[in-house]
Amino acid sequence: MATIEKRGNSYRITVSCGMDINGKQIRRNMTWKPDSCMTAKQIEKELQRQKVLFEEACQNGTAPTDGRIKLADYVPIYLETAKKQLSPLVFERYTRMLEICIVPMLGHMKLKDIKPIHIQRFVNALEERETHLDGKGGKLSPSTIHRYYTMVQSVMHSAYKLGLIGTNPADSDRITLPKIAEETTEIFNEQELSALLEALEAEPLQFRLLVHLALSTACRRGELVGLKWSDINYDTRILTVSRSNYKLKNDSEIKSKTTKTGKSRKIMLPPYCIAMLREHRAEQLQAQMLLGDAWRGDEWVFIQADGKPMYPSTPTLQFSRFLKRHNLEHKKFHALRHTSATLLLSNGTNIKNVSERLGHAQLKTTNRYVHAVEQAEREAANTLEMLLSPAQNKTSA
Repeated sequence: MATIEKRGNSYRITVSCGMDINGKQIRRNMTWKPDSCMTAKQIEKELQRQKVLFEEACQNGTAPTDGRIKLADYVPIYLETAKKQLSPLVFERYTRMLEICIVPMLGHMKLKDIKPIHIQRFVNALEERETHLDGKGGKLSPSTIHRYYTMVQSVMHSAYKLGLIGTNPADSDRITLPKIAEETTEIFNEQELSALLEALEAEPLQFRLLVHLALSTACRRGELVGLKWSDINYDTRILTVSRSNYKLKNDSEIKSKTTKTGKSRKIMLPPYCIAMLREHRAEQLQAQMLLGDAWRGDEWVFIQADGKPMYPSTPTLQFSRFLKRHNLEHKKFHALRHTSATLLLSNGTNIKNVSERLGHAQLKTTNRYVHAVEQAEREAANTLEMLLSPAQNKTSA
């Protein structure tokens, strides 16, 4: 709702734009000065028109400004646009990062006053912290600092694109960041995979199926728990992956969205997986009959005890406990996806086919697995060097 205040020969129009991230009311102002030759009736008519135009501009984020808006007040405008472009989980993570770190440290500053030195001090302050921003002990890792910096960079770039500031003070060529150690793709090697599969035989059918499907389809965790029985064609052995389940922190219900690329994909399953699915389906129908009216299922493949879909975090928790229970080296559940891709590539599958199976939007994303295969080949060659080289054998003798 807009208000009008006469100030000398001009009028100040104020629009309430909701609450900022800290719950404070956001207000935007503009000043309009009528032409000296306008009549009182003309002034009133034009003033009302200016009021409506300014309200609309504030609502759609196109209201002119000289950058005097504080970063904390700009954040809701940034998030309004970001929400349309990001997945719910990523949007929740962005909101949390802004809430616990960026707004408390930079939110009091006007956009126009933020310079590269302020961004650098922000980065330096994160490096010097002895605790995490959620209260946990320990210094922030370089990768975490990079994520917070990237968030600031995104906010400032958005303000730059809207013409609120002339340059982006967070441009990467202006800021010195801590170095991040080169990340390696976490996979199970041949010996580790063999031990994992052997240990898996003693586990309940649903968990065994979950791990085998992760390995044979390279599906993401959310895609696996988002599978329904209608996604499986037993005759053609084709699995259609069209949704991913997720749960936001403060929501009680599990929700579904499209896959990461927004497109469904079809994956042919090996015969043994079809057999496991049939067996699991039979067990699930039996459990449904026993529960009767207490059954809450909706044709989900991976379920809780009452038939509701499995929580997206459950595969991670169960897999971690499984590895610990069998004294196997800890790796993330996502390592099964990486392992699937490297197994396919190392055994001659075309990289384009692997990319389509993984649901990558771009082929270059799949190239990371090529490097993992090359690294595995180097390790194998080094092992053979130690075992078979004449020089090594002479030294041993």
